[in-house]
Amino acid sequence: KRFTRCGLVQELRRQGFDESLMRDWVCLVENESSRYTDKVGKVNKNGSRDYGLFQINDKYWCSKTSSPGKDCNVTCNQLLTDDITVAATCAKKIYRRHKFNAWYGWLNHCQNSLPDISDC
Repeated sequence: KRFTRCGLVQELRRQGFDESLMRDWVCLVENESSRYTDKVGKVNKNGSRDYGLFQINDKYWCSKTSSPGKDCNVTCNQLLTDDITVAATCAKKIYRRHKFNAWYGWLNHCQNSLPDISDC
């Protein structure tokens, strides 16, 4: 599934994301996955991969096996579904621990310019 920008905003609101950070989350998702729920990233330098809307890394956060594991206690495949509840819960956990610094898409593109979501 590919979200529209406003569709993403509505879904993030439904998932309980902080309204004051909404533009940061939208910017992060647009730069990490282009709003695609099923995106699997290219292999990173350390051999890990990133999964789903929030491009969550399998080195620390999700298990590549069929058993849930790592810090979010999920499988990486659970992060690729159109229902983003599992991915959103994991992304919020990562944010609580590292803020937006955990995501290069945010670090490289969102610190000085955030998307306009005023129409959403």
